[in-house]
Amino acid sequence: MKSKKSIIETAISTLKLESEAILNLLQYINDDFVKVVHAILESNGRVIVTGIGKSAIIAQKIVATFNSTGTPAIFMHAADAVHGDLGMIQKDDIVICLSKSGNTPEIKLLAPLLKQSGNLLIGMLGSLDSDLAKQADLILNTTVNKEACPHNLAPTTSTTAQLAMGDALAICLLEAREFNTDDFARYHPGGSLGKRLYLKVGDLAAKNEKPTISPSAAVKDVIIEISKNRLGAVVVIADEKILGIITDGDIRRMLEKHTNIENITAADLMNTNPKQIDKDELALLALELIKTNNITQLLVTTGDTYYGMVHLHDLLQEGII
Repeated sequence: MKSKKSIIETAISTLKLESEAILNLLQYINDDFVKVVHAILESNGRVIVTGIGKSAIIAQKIVATFNSTGTPAIFMHAADAVHGDLGMIQKDDIVICLSKSGNTPEIKLLAPLLKQSGNLLIGMLGSLDSDLAKQADLILNTTVNKEACPHNLAPTTSTTAQLAMGDALAICLLEAREFNTDDFARYHPGGSLGKRLYLKVGDLAAKNEKPTISPSAAVKDVIIEISKNRLGAVVVIADEKILGIITDGDIRRMLEKHTNIENITAADLMNTNPKQIDKDELALLALELIKTNNITQLLVTTGDTYYGMVHLHDLLQEGII
């Protein structure tokens, strides 16, 4: 079994090799790269990304990133392409073919077929002398010096370079399209990521009770109201006007200071400057306010009207944190 020191050294060596390979790509961000960006932006079609083996897996990730950032894309496996999947390519589509060597049998067969169809062919490759390089209209150079694999065989550094080049291309397209957080939310409605971009405070508050108490209410009634609604607080209201908020922390501090609580009312306990947030604000902002002010709940309003309350636990349940 390898020693701890040896394992750490191997891991560090791998990361160094791969990080150096990414930095080496800087010299390949050239006119062809710019032409690829312009071609995709000007195209009325989609981006078809293809590859074989490990490059096919990277191609799928690039497609996913394109689609989620505003560039319509489809993955086509190079082996399946020559068995019918070429039919998915439409006349305005652009094809990006990923291959380290550019000389695998599948790629050598596929490249001339793609050229015959008249689609713009972009080669993301690591060998400028390859068949793919000769067939491609534009080249995204992802040449690496060596794989992180000690035998220089398993695709490691080369696929990392492809992944990074794909990300660089996607982000350039994103910025050129002025793709913003509203667009991102539209494409990511599910999961915690989407919720951080579209979920409103009012959506959460509407699921909760609206705990309220009058300023003249006795401590016992305040405690009952807080306990009943499980939000850790109650809002003090008079004539539909917000006067303040009482939290369970306020109750504990009051009990530490007073032994006789018979004459204490809600008005004596309340914080007259409660932290508030409009119901149309994003839940993500509510989280920031809760963290900044070291509290567990926020009073939710619509204009000057009490709308409800949102608790830290609501944000946790929705995966906002």
